[in-house]
Amino acid sequence: MRIYLVVIDENPESEIALRFAARRAVKTGGGVEILALIPPAEFVAFGGVQATIEDEARIHAEALVAGAAGTLLEESGLRPSITVRQGEGPKIIRDMIAENPDISALVLGAAASGAPGPLVAHFAGTDAGALPIPLMIIPGSLSREAIDRLS
Repeated sequence: MRIYLVVIDENPESEIALRFAARRAVKTGGGVEILALIPPAEFVAFGGVQATIEDEARIHAEALVAGAAGTLLEESGLRPSITVRQGEGPKIIRDMIAENPDISALVLGAAASGAPGPLVAHFAGTDAGALPIPLMIIPGSLSREAIDRLS
């Protein structure tokens, strides 16, 4: 089955990327994998404080992904796979692609204005030719109607 890997965060362009991926998945009989990244925690001298910070970040990421999954299910009927991982985004994404041969595209949203986010900059720049799957960068300026028309 063709799976579209979408990275979700609090930016509105990630919602646009998710909508695009979901519509493509419905049309191609595929699925969607939603990934929430938790940045690596900075070292805190007191282990209990660091554990609390990491727990709060995980809970926040899980809530974000659960909300996105609910929206996806409601709008498209697709039940996505959900992954929450802590670490460096590009490495986690490359590892996930290597672990799952069904992932057929990485779908990222680009901000409507300003510089691209770190994942778009990385995969469209440094790793542009190294991915074993296509990279789809969805412009954050697209309306829902435009996404529906294009996907």
